[in-house]
Order: sequence, then structure tokens, then C-alpha cells
Amino acid sequence: MLMNYADLKIADVANGLGVRVSLFVSGCNHHCKNCFNQEAWDFNFGNPFTQETIEKVMKELDKPYIKGLSLLGGEPLEPVNQEGLLPLLRQVKAKHPEKDIWCYTGFTFDRDVMDKMYKKSKITKELISYIDVLVDGKFEEDKKDLNLKFRGSSNQRIIDVKKSIKEKKVIEIEL
Repeated sequence: MLMNYADLKIADVANGLGVRVSLFVSGCNHHCKNCFNQEAWDFNFGNPFTQETIEKVMKELDKPYIKGLSLLGGEPLEPVNQEGLLPLLRQVKAKHPEKDIWCYTGFTFDRDVMDKMYKKSKITKELISYIDVLVDGKFEEDKKDLNLKFRGSSNQRIIDVKKSIKEKKVIEIEL
């Protein structure tokens, strides 16, 4: 199955530090109550993610004012979406190692990603190696806080992926 994407935002300032390119993938099984992007739960929603899409992202990342790439959803860490995103992240890090990659996921970094996916999947292991910042945890309506930067509810964490892997514990970024 090919991956679809719901939206591609150019010059986005809401989903990570600096001006970013934000890719919203389609498909999510979390179904968080009052999710801001419910239409993207459907894996068939939006447009096919193709090499042409990758080229468009890469062209935007060439611009010097773009700080990095943000991956949102849907759910970027759904297995089918990981397979779809891997070629993009390989190209981004090869051409623009100075640009950071943020990923938003409903999975938890330590319990779901590192303890399960990372240990079982070569794709996850490689994909995570390209991600600099992971915003983890399902959106929880009762913990919604409009004052939080780059997240919707207080249970969600902004994690430094490289430091967390190196130190074998969750290292949060304070913003």
C-alpha cells in the first residue's frame, strides 16, 4: 500500500521551531477525541505520496530561511507511513544535514517507539535515526492547554531524540 498525505504546508511556523515545511500524512489508528485533523485518520485521504512530492519538499528545504521539516498526521509512525517517509528522510538528511526534522506522534517515545517498534523494525530504527525532535503522546482533551508551545495537551512531551537514545532515557526539550 502506498502512503497518502493530507497536506503539505510551506513556510509553517506552528509545528516546530523556525520556519518549516510541514508534511501531514494520512492514516491514524489512535482516533483521539477532538483531534484537530480527523479527516487524516483515513489512510486513503488526500493525495498519493510520490517522488514528485519528495522533490517538492526538497525544493522548499533548499530555501535558506527554512529551518527544517515537520512530520504530522494522521500518524507518521504508523508502519505503512514509516515505509513511505523513509525515502524522504534519507534524502533530507543527505542533502540538508543542517536542517532538523520534527515528528509528531500519538505513540509514546519510550514505551511504544523505543521498547517495541525500534527493537522489532529496521525501518523504525533507521527512521528514528533521522528524527531530531519527537513530540509524543496522544492528544488528550481534558489536558488541552492553548498556552503550550508545539503541542495540544500537557501529557505530550517534546523530546530530543538523539540525546534520549544516547542516554537511554527520555530527554525533554524545554521551550
